[in-house]
Amino acid sequence: MKNKYRILKIAITVIILGFLLSFSLKKFSGQKITDNKISVKMNEKTPVYFIDEKDIREIVNKENPSRKVGDLNIPELEKKINALPAVDSANVYLNLNGKLNLDIKQRVPVFRLNKDGKDFYVDEKGTEFPISRTYSHPCMLVTGDVKKDEYEKLAELVEKIDKDDFSKKYFIGISKYKDNYSLLTSEGNYRVEIGDLDNIDFKVKGFKTFVEKYLVYQDPQKYKMISVKYQNQIVTTLNPYFKENDSILKASHKDLVKAPVAAAPVKKTEVNPKPEVKKASSASLKPKENTKPKAVVKPKETKKPAAKPKSKAKVKIE
Repeated sequence: MKNKYRILKIAITVIILGFLLSFSLKKFSGQKITDNKISVKMNEKTPVYFIDEKDIREIVNKENPSRKVGDLNIPELEKKINALPAVDSANVYLNLNGKLNLDIKQRVPVFRLNKDGKDFYVDEKGTEFPISRTYSHPCMLVTGDVKKDEYEKLAELVEKIDKDDFSKKYFIGISKYKDNYSLLTSEGNYRVEIGDLDNIDFKVKGFKTFVEKYLVYQDPQKYKMISVKYQNQIVTTLNPYFKENDSILKASHKDLVKAPVAAAPVKKTEVNPKPEVKKASSASLKPKENTKPKAVVKPKETKKPAAKPKSKAKVKIE
């Protein structure tokens, strides 16, 4: 008998709890999700603006026109948001008070790839997603026939360049021709050939050494290409349009050579013949053999030539 009463009590308790629960659920599902009860959070470390809170709210309202909690299909809504190209992940859940929470992480571009005439972004996972019409994220531009299996290594290279002050100063782009990668520089018209994407740290270190010990003393326009793809050596290709006269070292050398030669005729032209014509005796005329002999033939005439100083001055200058 005691067991029957226990079973009866348990059954009554379950019925009462079920009734209360169904009543609570009915009341909860009848609640409306107003704008104040929608919380959208962007969780990416680097701020990007491919989608905003307004876009997410529009999707929520479209998926749940009645705005009732009971009519909201959370898995379907989460699937719709994850299907957006710029969304990396989305987590949608409801609180007991009927507040809808949406935690969204957007894709952060590592580089922008121009391939076959089309532009698109690539994130750190090597995932492609399209360019936005309303927002452009500043990142490294990559051109050439880059394969999808190279995206992750290329993303690692770009991240290393962004973190290093020296590399970030010099390298502004990456290009691929056939199987060779090259880094485009901000100084001069040369490019740095690195070959494949292996041993990047060693190759960048080699270029840095070349810059600090040699390139700083040269004109950057002198080179067309600097190759560091070979092990333990650097190969340079000269710019065929570069003029050697434009070299800083040669220009300074030529100025030093021409300096004393240019000073000699200046002294001759700056001589004022008017006050010194009277004292222009044989001592001033004898060492100058370049003057005409007619001017030297009459050395004893002192007072007569003083009346016509202009004619002798012209002879001396000639």
